[in-house]
Amino acid sequence: MLDANRSGTAPTSPPAATPAPPAAPAPPPATTSSLLAAAPGPVLTPAGPGAVAVPVLSRTGWAVRCTRLLLSPYARLSLLLALLAGGAAGVLVCEPQRLLTHGWPPQLGGAAAALVFAAAYGLCTVVFVPRPLLNLAAGAMFGSQVGLATALAGTVLGAGVAFGLGRALGQDALRPLLRGRWLKAADGQLSRHGFRSMLALRLFPGVPFWAANYCAAVSRMGPLPFLLATALGSIPNTAAYAVAGARASAPTSPAFLIAMACVALPALAGTVVAWRKRHRLRAG
Repeated sequence: MLDANRSGTAPTSPPAATPAPPAAPAPPPATTSSLLAAAPGPVLTPAGPGAVAVPVLSRTGWAVRCTRLLLSPYARLSLLLALLAGGAAGVLVCEPQRLLTHGWPPQLGGAAAALVFAAAYGLCTVVFVPRPLLNLAAGAMFGSQVGLATALAGTVLGAGVAFGLGRALGQDALRPLLRGRWLKAADGQLSRHGFRSMLALRLFPGVPFWAANYCAAVSRMGPLPFLLATALGSIPNTAAYAVAGARASAPTSPAFLIAMACVALPALAGTVVAWRKRHRLRAG
């Protein structure tokens, strides 16, 4: 102190402390009204003074959940099975085989009858009615040429409907189930060599028509090669059955016998080829 006065300088004072910023106000306690305001949808109004309001899903949320449930793979597969079961039951009730015994309705004739038969043919093949019976019926009712054209139109129509239903309603649910060696090999053949594989299935009958349709739908085969192979590969077999149906009244005629031979020989050849290729298919 004395030294500072002698030197003529004023004593230095310590620096003043910086004041602390004011503390942020505490948030108000959560109340029922604030919780209800933050809820994403409508809420249940409390019934009494002691009840607590509970938020519920909005109509949009329920619609989204229902849409996802209806469009799920297994829901679509269930719809496909229900449609096929309903169609098969309708065939059993309507008994289309009565057309062979009672004849075609008199009010239908010519091109109209052929169109109606082709549409009925296609729908029947979707629900597992055997094509040979339908081909024989086409030949018996319309003759060889018109019966062949009508049966081929119904064949392509039925194959397209079955392929579309299987692809839209069953592919997503059934593809994860392709775990066996044979199933994977068949799926690989149809996916990589779709046209060639389907043409062979149609030319050499052995696999049921409906089974080939739904197998192709579950695979990654394109619709255009499938329909083209079906149309070309079904001509020989369909023509043989149509001729046999048209000549059914004379089972000993050369035309009927040749038609039956054309039916039996491809089936036998297909069996032999499948037996010889079984090891390659199993290894694939």
